[in-house]
Amino acid sequence: MIDALIAGRLQGQPSEKTGKNGKPYVIAKVRATAGDGDTLIVNVITFSDAVGDALLALDEGDSVALSGALTPKIWTDRDGQTRPALDLIAHQILTAYDVNRKREAAGEEAQP
Repeated sequence: MIDALIAGRLQGQPSEKTGKNGKPYVIAKVRATAGDGDTLIVNVITFSDAVGDALLALDEGDSVALSGALTPKIWTDRDGQTRPALDLIAHQILTAYDVNRKREAAGEEAQP
């Protein structure tokens, strides 16, 4: 298992599904840029209610940072070229909305 922190923008709208055991989970796709400038699609799944609720509140194109267990994979496109893929089981999330809320809370605490 690789413990990873990825940041990027949502591609498409996250969606909630229900597993065979009756428990909900959320899936999403995040477009992240690699160090060489290539774009990678990260397939995200979370079983955490807090992370799932935060993902569902976002829209396509919103920036997001997620941490969790990362699994690198390879897939072959129609032309026969191999491409990288990443699967992430997200445990934590940070969005621009969270940062603003935390800054506001810190500012309120600092004032008497």
